[in-house]
Amino acid sequence: MSFSTYRYLLMTTDPVHIGTGGMRLGRVDNSIVREPGTRLPKVPGTSLSGAIRSYSAYRYGKRGCSGQGGHCGRPTCPICYTFGSVGDGRSYSGVVSIGDARLLLFPVYSMTGPVWVSTEGLLNEVGFTLDSSDTHLAKDSSDAPLTTMDWDKPLNLGWLMIKTPGKVKIKPPNEISIKEEWKTIGGRIVLISDKLFSQVVNSNLEVRTSVAIDPETGAAEKGALFTYEAIPRAAFLWLDVVVDDFRGAFPSKEQLEDWMEKLGGSNGHDQKNLVSNWHLWKKDDGQAKLKEEVQKSLGWIKDDLKRYEMSTMPTPKDGWKNKMQKDNQDGPQYVITAGVEWIEHLGIGGMGTRGFGRVRALASCEVDYQTRTLNDCQSVKSSSKGVP
Repeated sequence: MSFSTYRYLLMTTDPVHIGTGGMRLGRVDNSIVREPGTRLPKVPGTSLSGAIRSYSAYRYGKRGCSGQGGHCGRPTCPICYTFGSVGDGRSYSGVVSIGDARLLLFPVYSMTGPVWVSTEGLLNEVGFTLDSSDTHLAKDSSDAPLTTMDWDKPLNLGWLMIKTPGKVKIKPPNEISIKEEWKTIGGRIVLISDKLFSQVVNSNLEVRTSVAIDPETGAAEKGALFTYEAIPRAAFLWLDVVVDDFRGAFPSKEQLEDWMEKLGGSNGHDQKNLVSNWHLWKKDDGQAKLKEEVQKSLGWIKDDLKRYEMSTMPTPKDGWKNKMQKDNQDGPQYVITAGVEWIEHLGIGGMGTRGFGRVRALASCEVDYQTRTLNDCQSVKSSSKGVP
């Protein structure tokens, strides 16, 4: 099987605003993107893909490969290989599919301080284990609230008062359980029904008011007051990335070195196979064309090897992997992780100049496509190396 699914657990460190575009009537002027069926806010995969590609390209030293055009399109470029390329009359599809980041745990004010609200279905879907065997709930009260707190009376979630919640234990994947962020909130979680979750979330989004400034007077511009909403700070989200490496030729540092040895050697068969696979040469093109394409390809490889050495990855000698991943084969999933790491510093979405957009990746896990369980969970080590 050529594809793998990787699940990322994220936490907002700033409010996040991914707008729907334009003004509209409603509670706020600028609303955020929501799931059509549940009305729950989300971060669209399209927004994530653009930011992740841009930051990965920046870290690798190929900013020209980050936009919608102007890609180098070289088979030796890990950015174009991972995300796809358009240009020079040729287009190649990428090998990754970045899904939407969906809400998992949402912070809400209560009489006992901040709590994080979720549903049993959401936690189970993501891969958390729940044990409510010690609760004293009635058998027919499937919508009864549960909490990890020691709390024995009704509880408010913002403006909404819920009845006394039962007790539940929640076990996250191991790599997540050791995170300080989880240790902070793990004992302050409240589980409610799906039908209430959307109401609680949409009633407790962050709402801000801004005004445009008249550049001539330096004062507020008349009629330019507007409001906008955002997913608040300390919300937990989850994201799936599918890597379908149907080509099986990711240009890792080790792979580039192997290609250089083959193209620079005397084995004409290896040279022909390689430039033929890259659609640079055909059998009836002749030896002169072969020699020309081999030299061009060697130039590409040298350029990309140099970029590996000069990149802002934590350990350039390991390629895209960080120290905790060095036992695994380098691949497109690590290009994604490199881009995700910089979202913590450079942010995503709108209102970035107003202190919005930063999101921290806590861990990534490989998803077993048959059992849907999480395997090989690894901490995502944030790196600010090279951040402008």
